[in-house]
Amino acid sequence: MPEPPEFRFGEGKISGLISLVLGGLCLGAVLCFRYPDWLTTPELRALYPLVLVRVLLFTSLLLSFALGMLCVVLGGRRRLALGGSGMALSGFAVLLGGAGVEVEGSIESSKYLGLDWLVLDLLVLALVFVPLERVFALAPTQRVFRRGWRTDLTHFGVSHLLVQMTVLLTMAPAAIFFRWAVYNGLQDAVASQPGWLQFAECLLVADTAQYGVHRLFHRVPRLWRFHAIHHSSRELDWLAGSRLHLVDVLFTRALGFVPLYVLGFSPVVLNAYLVFVAFHAVFIHANVRFKLGPIRYLLATPQYHHWHHTSEPDALDRNFAVHLPLLDWLFGTFHLPGDRWPESYGIEGDPVPEGYWGQLVQPFGPDRPTV
Repeated sequence: MPEPPEFRFGEGKISGLISLVLGGLCLGAVLCFRYPDWLTTPELRALYPLVLVRVLLFTSLLLSFALGMLCVVLGGRRRLALGGSGMALSGFAVLLGGAGVEVEGSIESSKYLGLDWLVLDLLVLALVFVPLERVFALAPTQRVFRRGWRTDLTHFGVSHLLVQMTVLLTMAPAAIFFRWAVYNGLQDAVASQPGWLQFAECLLVADTAQYGVHRLFHRVPRLWRFHAIHHSSRELDWLAGSRLHLVDVLFTRALGFVPLYVLGFSPVVLNAYLVFVAFHAVFIHANVRFKLGPIRYLLATPQYHHWHHTSEPDALDRNFAVHLPLLDWLFGTFHLPGDRWPESYGIEGDPVPEGYWGQLVQPFGPDRPTV
């Protein structure tokens, strides 16, 4: 007997979920206004168009409360908790000052959680990828709130809130251990190149380093215990790529940053590269059926990266490149069987626990996930 549809118009679930998400985002935005020194990212503070942000916040608060009420009206007791939660979040945000809250505190502090980055990134990615995955779904029957989405959302939230720590621990090893390799003449020559050329070089050198690190995480049992967390998802979508152990994140990014630090690419190019990486990492895990023709041989696509996550024996330990399939072709790990997509994902036997805290702790314990 087929599963009932995840959403049906008129039952209140859609309006309730939108209310809940908007209410949570609004509360986060109000908290950022109240405590910018602790919650917001210094590099982003000067870029915010505050008038527009306040208008959007006011509109979102109204929508959250109205949709929460609509959810309760349509769904009655079945949707009371869902709609009520959305209304409560937006109401609490209003009590804290709503769209008119004044900015309080100093903005000079360097000790912060990236709550603003979390709110913005989650909002933008959800607005882009949730509709894309509904219209161009590779697996049409896969639910928006599929198995493990709460765990992946927690991974997403933790990595964004600890943005200061991850940036510091990513860059510090390069500055401490590879300062001897810095040559000012080389850095000046690299930074003087056209921006597009620097960007292409960033992709190549960073992905080459990440390719090597990625293979190590698959080959070395101690490292695989951490990387197995990322491969444990049995359904892929835009949120699944966030399922990464912090040790995996820090180790990979720290070593990947070394050549970028030594070569001295311009800050503008580095920022453009980081923005591209953030979006591309989400895209290649998405539940979309785009094949993109010849582009899939030049740049990693969802089809290409999905094969890296399959549990099919013939495709295990393939497609390690994050951006450039050329690297897999050069090192003999390329796998893209025509127009076919994987039929299964995850790790055989499901050795990784479901919840976030279990996934965080398990790699340090005695049980080792196996491929």
